[in-house]
Amino acid sequence: MGFFIQLLHYVKKVRVTLSSGRELFFDKNGDPPAVYDIVNWKGTPNGTIKQVNVGSYDTAASFGQVFTLNKSAISWPAGILQVHSIDCFKCLWDEWPNGHKTRCMQKNIEFLSYEDPLGAGLAATGITSSLVPVIILKLFMKYKTTPIVKANNYSLSCLLLSCLPLCFLCSLAFIGYPQQEKCLLRQAAFGLVFALCVSCILAKTVMVVFAFMATKPGSRLRKWTSPIVSYMIIAICFALQCILCISWLLQAPPFPQYDIQTKPGVIIIECNNGSATAFWCMLGYLGFLAAISFSVAFLARRLPDNFNEAKFITFSMLAFLSVWVSFIPASLSAQGKYTEAMEIFAILSSSWALVVCMFFPKCCIIKFRPNMNSKKQLMKKAGSQI
Repeated sequence: MGFFIQLLHYVKKVRVTLSSGRELFFDKNGDPPAVYDIVNWKGTPNGTIKQVNVGSYDTAASFGQVFTLNKSAISWPAGILQVHSIDCFKCLWDEWPNGHKTRCMQKNIEFLSYEDPLGAGLAATGITSSLVPVIILKLFMKYKTTPIVKANNYSLSCLLLSCLPLCFLCSLAFIGYPQQEKCLLRQAAFGLVFALCVSCILAKTVMVVFAFMATKPGSRLRKWTSPIVSYMIIAICFALQCILCISWLLQAPPFPQYDIQTKPGVIIIECNNGSATAFWCMLGYLGFLAAISFSVAFLARRLPDNFNEAKFITFSMLAFLSVWVSFIPASLSAQGKYTEAMEIFAILSSSWALVVCMFFPKCCIIKFRPNMNSKKQLMKKAGSQI
């Protein structure tokens, strides 16, 4: 082995003139000079292809002769040809190269718009649904002197029915181009409107219990059946949500976000909540109010019927909580415009749960079973349960 290493040392220094007159030598790395023939493949009349030498590349040649090319020996195709660019440039952040990589094209923009069939369908559903509580409110105002309306806290029912259209309509804030103002206010508006609705239901639940217990001889709860108490409950619960939303908007407000990573070639424009913690706290507070309402209503569900709105509240809060518990995994797995669509669906579904469970049974009695809407009938049911 040592002999070959010594021999290699001398071989590297060899300079030999070949029969062609070309000098052969080795560089410091032991490599010979790079010599390449440039060939042009030409088709012949008989259908074969022959190789024609049209130039050379010789690193050992003298200056100016390293690269030689006989252009007249090259067969060029007819017409005008376009060669690939050797100078590449990067497209802008909102652009995407075309299929042939010859120019930059504007990326597609994706958001839940009113022109989108999904967005149009959800918007139409929200607007149409908002009319239902208005119709029920007019029905309650027309029959406000009837026992079933008076027995179920007419003033709180009207307040709740006034808020429910806003619940349906706040879903529209999630449709359309995500502007700064829309991103800033849509979640807060949703949280405040729903907090007001659930606070009304909580107040109705508490007043159902107080109203029944106040009928017992010597009860000290009669003073707690005043409408002022129910409005204080609503004000306190709503104020806490206001504080939470204002703190959210001041500390980490939502803002428009351009997502170019999720879908190649597509810009997803969406609203970033700013603080995921604040959003889930706001939603968790709604769940907390609903859970309290459900618990109290469930315990009070066997009260006499002339006071008993608790069973309707139980079903409405159970449906409300089921919708928003299902929303959590669905929203975390959705992407792009489908994230907004999932929240809109949850808003509409939970709003319908309140309307159907709380007011449809009463409307059916008022319009289709008027014989049950009498004081005698209500007292008869109450007496049968005592």
